[in-house]
Amino acid sequence: MQQDKVKVFFKQLPHGEGLPLPKYMTQGASGMDVLAAIGEDVSVEPGEIALIPTGLSVAIPHGYEIQIRPRSGLAIKHGLTVVNAPGTIDADYRGEIKVGLINLGKKDVVVSRGDRIAQMVLAKVAFIEWQQTEKLPETERGSGGFGHTGM
Repeated sequence: MQQDKVKVFFKQLPHGEGLPLPKYMTQGASGMDVLAAIGEDVSVEPGEIALIPTGLSVAIPHGYEIQIRPRSGLAIKHGLTVVNAPGTIDADYRGEIKVGLINLGKKDVVVSRGDRIAQMVLAKVAFIEWQQTEKLPETERGSGGFGHTGM
């Protein structure tokens, strides 16, 4: 099957040199694994947040964003997840991509150079054009909020 490809220019920063670029780990993966570009191990204690650099800056085309998402294995096995999941890298940002990790587990988690710490997904962005109205179209749900369908 032919997949759409979008060219994204990148700059590998000095502390990221020698690390492989993010890549899709399987043919059907929607996210590329992002690596930790750190000089020494970082121990993330339970409840602690750590900002981990990736050593990459990117130029995302207008109309797209990169979403930074947790890796399911780290989250389930160790409680290590992305604190602002999904994190958004806007098309006009040119600084280094960094990943905010939080340890929701019960034990320290050590992050080492080159560890796969998150995944990035390139996503198309639709832009809102507001249009005011006096009445919104009706739906079956209506204004039912949290828990409106029961347990």
